[in-house]
Amino acid sequence: MLGEDRLAAGDADLTLRAGGEALGQRIIVFGRVLDSGGRPVPDALLEIWQANAAGRYRHVVDNWPAPLDPHFDGLGRVVTDALGRYEFTTIQPGAYPWGNHHNAWRPAHIHFSLFGRAFTQRLVTQMYFPGDPLFGQDPIFNAIPPTARDRAIATFDLSRTQPDWALAYRWDIVLRGTEQTPFETDDDGYVA
Repeated sequence: MLGEDRLAAGDADLTLRAGGEALGQRIIVFGRVLDSGGRPVPDALLEIWQANAAGRYRHVVDNWPAPLDPHFDGLGRVVTDALGRYEFTTIQPGAYPWGNHHNAWRPAHIHFSLFGRAFTQRLVTQMYFPGDPLFGQDPIFNAIPPTARDRAIATFDLSRTQPDWALAYRWDIVLRGTEQTPFETDDDGYVA
């Protein structure tokens, strides 16, 4: 998705792009990628994409009149370490309208794409933020079985917050089993 270039040191920090700093609340999103037995999944490529603080994507089809941030492209990537850990520095994404019903807004979320050992091994999911008032009207979030919805919501982690700089959210991704993170299927929008 993000190209064939090698990972660069700044790929995990979405707040510093094009010679400046992104607008919005800085956040650290971190966690682990785990298999069904709770074992770490090392060397997994994670890519993320998200809207800016105003809820707008830097994409040709996003044309709602929220401002674009010249220092935020909304794209990042990282490879998990030997313990399956990952970390991104980004900004809190904004909600945005999407017109699937009257006054419809998507809750704040970050898209994750996980690649295994080959590009044919790809899973896509979305991470949400706790307490979002828009959950009830979002068909994508509500396509997740009620018993699994909490696995799509990150946990605020005060201990990892960097004082006077960034809030922190932990989100572990489980690939299989009874605690599996909900992933999008090939049916475009359905969740497994």
